[in-house]
Amino acid sequence: MNDTNEQYEYLGYRITTNLDEIDVDAVHAFLRRSYWSPGVPREVVERALRGALCFGLFKDGAQVGLARVITDRATFAYLSDVYVLEEHRGQGLAQWLVRVILAHPDLQRLRRFVLATKDAHGLYEKLGFSRLTHPEMFMEIFQPNAYLPTAKASG
Repeated sequence: MNDTNEQYEYLGYRITTNLDEIDVDAVHAFLRRSYWSPGVPREVVERALRGALCFGLFKDGAQVGLARVITDRATFAYLSDVYVLEEHRGQGLAQWLVRVILAHPDLQRLRRFVLATKDAHGLYEKLGFSRLTHPEMFMEIFQPNAYLPTAKASG
């Protein structure tokens, strides 16, 4: 396992894998208003960050984006929570962020690298992702309202 803190720079922006630098409040502020995790509690965000390989995007010391990879670092990875704040979009930062992720030494030679997106298929297709080859093989337990106060835990 690669325990080093990787650093990358581009156009005055910086990506780091150092979890200690991630601004949990900033990440939570974005994720709780995103379409994929509305209302997510801060403690869930903290736990999710600790359990993943995180790539924080920074400009002048402020967190402006993030991506998490949930992975065993050997066979499988799931790209999640990819975002760039609205005021920093249009500069190719999301594409750069994903390219950095795909080049990370711990994420090479994986059998499967997946993600879910509602509206960024074109971005990910440019980076080598495609629709599921065999969608009939995949199953899920999907709880879109898991973070709402009325949600019940399944078990």
